[in-house]
Amino acid sequence: MNTSKPTSQSGHSDLQLREALHRSGYLVDEDLATTLWLAGELERPLLIEGDAGVGKTALAAALAQVQGAELVRLQCFEGLDLAQAAYEWNYGRQLMAIRLGESADGAVKESDLFSRAYLLERPLLKAISLDKPGVLLIDEIDRADEAFEAFLLEVLADYQITVPEIGTLRARQVPRVILTSNGTRELSDALRRRCLYHYLDYPSLAREIAIVKATLPEADSQLVEASVQFVQRLRKEDMSKVPGIAETLDWVKALHRMNHHTLPEDMTVLLTTLGCLLKTREDRFAIGPDRARQLMEGRRTVGVAEKNQTQATSS
Repeated sequence: MNTSKPTSQSGHSDLQLREALHRSGYLVDEDLATTLWLAGELERPLLIEGDAGVGKTALAAALAQVQGAELVRLQCFEGLDLAQAAYEWNYGRQLMAIRLGESADGAVKESDLFSRAYLLERPLLKAISLDKPGVLLIDEIDRADEAFEAFLLEVLADYQITVPEIGTLRARQVPRVILTSNGTRELSDALRRRCLYHYLDYPSLAREIAIVKATLPEADSQLVEASVQFVQRLRKEDMSKVPGIAETLDWVKALHRMNHHTLPEDMTVLLTTLGCLLKTREDRFAIGPDRARQLMEGRRTVGVAEKNQTQATSS
């Protein structure tokens, strides 16, 4: 039975990719590393879904870093159109060319004006025009309209963009493509069929501790472990906005800057730092001193039975 890891013709394997990402500070599990490696080998886009803050966008940046590639980012939003995402004509330069032609008593042909030289590259066209390795990040595709998805299919399937005035522009070098989605709307079947898929969940306790220690090696180990345990419990609360890995890193960094070596016992001090984790009014008021103490100690609630047991012990 062959148990060796898959290896490409260039000799690079998913294990090597995983180790390279780890060295860059981005810790991936085996499933994600293999899917990411396969996306590159098959020249297929990778669609990553998951809650905000789990590290989807950071993966694209880490991949570009380890491969020495240029990162091109397209931030999606409602109303995103072709001119903002792919290309638009440089009307100012075209008008100048017309005036220069007129002043020189020369006729300016339409074909001269509508050429590649007058195209302004937006992220999609820029990504397929690179002469060097590139990573195209299409961030939060679920925020764009469904109509935009239909245009995107040509880029994802054939790595090309059709400009009616000059024809089809094909990729000089196929970029790595990562799409992210927070799941705010359902994506089309046509888009999903063109991509490999991975769902990125919040990290386990051990993995998040490893992420924080790798990113903030100067922070005290006891502080890191206690802080991550607190955040992991906090995510199980009924919250408007669940804190992600970025919020965990901000909180640990803040506590470290305040010279804490573990979580402060004084809940008043602790509460002053929770602005790093709690980003809505409702969440901030839901976590008071008593609830913060319970989360720090690993208790869910203080029920009647627990109170009665405490009273019996004291008597």
